[in-house]
Amino acid sequence: EKAKALEIVVDLVADMTVVNPFDFFVDKSADQFPFAYTPENARELAPYLEVEPLTPRLAAWIEGARARHLAAPITTIDFLVGVNRDLQRDVKYLIRLEAGIPAPEFTLECAAGSCRDSAWLLVQLLRRFGLAARFASGYLIQLVADQKPLDGPAGTDKDFTDLHAWCE
Repeated sequence: EKAKALEIVVDLVADMTVVNPFDFFVDKSADQFPFAYTPENARELAPYLEVEPLTPRLAAWIEGARARHLAAPITTIDFLVGVNRDLQRDVKYLIRLEAGIPAPEFTLECAAGSCRDSAWLLVQLLRRFGLAARFASGYLIQLVADQKPLDGPAGTDKDFTDLHAWCE
């Protein structure tokens, strides 16, 4: 029937437990980079290994990373840290309010991009190196710390949330 109003009430309880993102282990079979997925894992991860067409700047960036990081044996973690460090150096972070995600070639050409631009670029880079990767988005939640740290930066002085994107 016709109605004059529609009211939707949402009640939410969020677990805001602090998690150390560096508390993980790497399977022995993947400790050294490069490594090969088992056939079963490769089948399951196939959607996260699909790549866009290779473009000139993307190819050059990959070759530079290959020369910097794969000239000698390297652990998978050290390889990932190196690629992330290189990307952070080469692509300046900026806030971009326009919709959509440009192709990695455009992000490299501009040498700047939003979190989603850098995340999609990193997804494509990692996939080109044979690592399953996916684009993820959600919220960045920064809360004022209950206690001041003994050393290092104090963090934010007010609670805030914002849209965010990253590569997993």
